Amino acid sequence: MTDAERKLWSMLRRRPDGLKFRRQHPIGRYVADFACPQIGLIIELDGGQHNLPAHRRRDEHRTRWLENQGWHVLRFWNTQVFEAPDMLGDQILDLVHALKHRRQNPSPP
Repeated sequence: MTDAERKLWSMLRRRPDGLKFRRQHPIGRYVADFACPQIGLIIELDGGQHNLPAHRRRDEHRTRWLENQGWHVLRFWNTQVFEAPDMLGDQILDLVHALKHRRQNPSPP
């Protein structure tokens, strides 16, 4: 686990909004950095190598596949964990609340 993953894991283990996150969670042929199956949320942390064109294409393909499976993918740069942890935590909580609300109040068919 990278330093950024350790720090984010420490934040997620406090159970934002009472939810349980799993780390290194397998989904199909992929392994999500962090996942909350209860609300269908994946959080990925990306290092600088993900800014290379080949990595970006792979990440886009992976994200599309995961979204087609019903997951919502939230990506952050490793540096954000250290430089703006409060902003990162707020973004995660905002999305957690939105996804919980959507699960509790699904749209009619």
